[in-house]
Amino acid sequence: MFDGRLRPIIDPPLNALGRRLARRGVSADAVTLLGLALGLGCAGAVAFGQDGIALALLAASRLCDGLDGAIARATGPSDRGGFLDITCDFAFYGAVPLAFALRDPGFALPAAALLFSFYVNGASFLAFAIMAAKRGLTTRQRGAKSLYFTAGLAEGGETIACFAAMMLWPALFPVLATGFAALTLVTALSRSILAWKTFTTTP
Repeated sequence: MFDGRLRPIIDPPLNALGRRLARRGVSADAVTLLGLALGLGCAGAVAFGQDGIALALLAASRLCDGLDGAIARATGPSDRGGFLDITCDFAFYGAVPLAFALRDPGFALPAAALLFSFYVNGASFLAFAIMAAKRGLTTRQRGAKSLYFTAGLAEGGETIACFAAMMLWPALFPVLATGFAALTLVTALSRSILAWKTFTTTP
């Protein structure tokens, strides 16, 4: 929901830094993998109750997630980079709820609900992108991407904000996780309705 509004604000400085890093030989794939390592470190910090460290690693990881795309735009995007980026994002998104469940077994049920919603939403996202590519559909409403990105209530910006809130107020994890799971499932449902309308006819 917020991603489209944030893009005009965050893209110019990210693109400038991305061009600078590209000139120095830094590859987008390397930054993607660094972002995953930082993201998994964030999850590890959550599991051990180190919320301040987790927040810092969350910010660093998501900075890398923005920079890899900026570098790719400067050097030329690749299908391999797009695949790596989305796979690492999904791994990070799944690691944080798991970390809270490991931290406190009482968080297991809301963590499972959140992971279920991510699973359903991810399936609808990727299925829509595959069908859109099959039909030659494109969009730039979320910036230049390797996949077709559809809008929704729960997108990357909202997910990061929710994760940050969980780390700031870990006792509220059950409420935050359950509430965000509901928003994520609404996003998946709305995307499914859009797909039903968009892909009615055979290409």
